[in-house]
Amino acid sequence: MEFCSKDEYKEFLRSCPLFEEMLVRSGIVLIKYWFSVNDEEQERRFLERMKNPIKRWKLSPMDVESRERWVEYSKAKDVMLRHTDKKLTPWYIVNADNKKKRGSTASHICSGRFRTRI
Repeated sequence: MEFCSKDEYKEFLRSCPLFEEMLVRSGIVLIKYWFSVNDEEQERRFLERMKNPIKRWKLSPMDVESRERWVEYSKAKDVMLRHTDKKLTPWYIVNADNKKKRGSTASHICSGRFRTRI
């Protein structure tokens, strides 16, 4: 799925950290969370959506193709994180395999400790 050209991709990786740092220096509190789901859990959820008519609405043609590109997307995510996880604008990685444990994100936001990893 070609969402952008290679030049646009390179420009994003170059300019995104600069833009985020500019936002923070201007007084904006920027909190970035990445909700990480492993491949096996994502496949389980995907199959459940396919089987369950109540959840089937959540599936789109893009979801089907995305499952086929899991490895490619994971590599792109790793590159993006390497370029945009900076001291001033860190990513907070949340293990989202267990939906009940995602509450740690709300606690993290409410704590005001945005410089500690969760």
